[in-house]
Amino acid sequence: MKLNPLAAGLATSRQAAPFVVFIFGVTGDLTRNKLIPALFSLYLKGSISRFRIIGFARRPWNKEVFRENAEKMLGDFPDVDVLVKRNFLDRLDYISSTFESEEGYRQINGHCDGFANRLYYLSTPPDAYDDIIGNLGRLGLAEESEGYTRIVVEKPFGRDLATARALNASLAAHFREEQIFRIDHYLGKETVQNIMLLRFGNGIFEPIWNNRYIDHIQITVAEKIGVGTRANYYEQAGTIRDMVQNHLFQLLSLTTMEPPNDLGPDTIRSEKVKIVRSLRPITHRQVQTQTVRAQYARGYVDGEEVPGYREEEGVSEQSRTETYVAMKLFLDTWRWAGVPIYVRSGKRLARRVTEISVHFKEPPLQVFYSSYPAMNRNILIMRIQPDEGLSLNMNVKVPGHQADMRPVNMDFAYGSAFGEAVPEAYERLLLDAFVGDSTLYNRRDEIEASWTFITRILQGWERDPTPLASYLPGSSGPEEAKMMIQAEGRRWRKI
Repeated sequence: MKLNPLAAGLATSRQAAPFVVFIFGVTGDLTRNKLIPALFSLYLKGSISRFRIIGFARRPWNKEVFRENAEKMLGDFPDVDVLVKRNFLDRLDYISSTFESEEGYRQINGHCDGFANRLYYLSTPPDAYDDIIGNLGRLGLAEESEGYTRIVVEKPFGRDLATARALNASLAAHFREEQIFRIDHYLGKETVQNIMLLRFGNGIFEPIWNNRYIDHIQITVAEKIGVGTRANYYEQAGTIRDMVQNHLFQLLSLTTMEPPNDLGPDTIRSEKVKIVRSLRPITHRQVQTQTVRAQYARGYVDGEEVPGYREEEGVSEQSRTETYVAMKLFLDTWRWAGVPIYVRSGKRLARRVTEISVHFKEPPLQVFYSSYPAMNRNILIMRIQPDEGLSLNMNVKVPGHQADMRPVNMDFAYGSAFGEAVPEAYERLLLDAFVGDSTLYNRRDEIEASWTFITRILQGWERDPTPLASYLPGSSGPEEAKMMIQAEGRRWRKI
């Protein structure tokens, strides 16, 4: 078989020891869209070989019904041999039970026959966490004997500092910190994992990665869709809880953290915690000048009329839940003193994009200004989605006799550079959980540090009677967000 030279070194040598994984809330969208496809992909690549997958949910399914539904979840693998799929599906079983009843949990040990390692995956609404954690603990199912016992908890991890601390306390009552894996799927994306290597593995970047050379940083997580069927959840969360406290803060900490002494999971996570704790608090008075919150109005997307947020089913007509947030942040550290970090996230924007852009300062002496008055600052763009990759924007002279200048991009795209598709984030994170690597998972102190910062903003918003701004669907967001950054002579990158 002819090997692809571009894919040299891509094959993983990591293989999980035999395990059984219990997926609580297995009938939900996360299992359908992410977990089962990711597990099957790991199986095809040989990263997992001896395992069982046990679904746990309220629906009166049995193992045959679960397997039938799981087969439909593998629709993105049409070219795989039928026998290979059947071998995978034969490893699936099901427990029909409410999350409150101990009866279902008493069946767990019977499904672990022959497997010393077990992992519990909480793919349920957060209000079910306490019941699941409590029952696992009371029945001795959190204990470790011959193998490992681990628990993966999906976001949202709390909705403020108090609830996050309560959830952490509930977990700590039955599980050791080493057993707890708090997942944020953004950390499984290739470009996010590449941030540290880009910074600390290349001599051209680390010396200039500071306030002497960087003017400001922008972090954007934009979605084109509205809240859709998630209105009930979104009314309770809003963008700051749904995206900023977790995804955006993860991108921020990796972009600005200090070099770790080694690549140990706790060493890296300790540096990330330092960054979150270094965020300069936004006081109740400053929420009006350093934060912008808004809701999308009725408008048109791709020629089709779409409702405003308050017109969505399940949303109150008086709702003050934000579908867009922009903030100006500062880190009180030697490296980043005086460098503003602008973050924004919203729904119903012009396009779906997640990126980090590092905007460098202008040269100290503008020797070309008389010839090229419109020179742009150099920008390094890290694209997380879609089309994961990197782009460096710089100024060059246009060929010819005229004194013309033009910015150009040097691009790197994961999808084409290695001749192999970028794996889904959940593949990497699930394998990490199976092998016990917690590097890309959140630690307790990081969660509570981020909620400490966000809760202060939430309290400030509660005291602020100012009406929420609005923005048109398909736009880049509200005018107020543009004014916040333009007041300092800067501008957002176009969405």
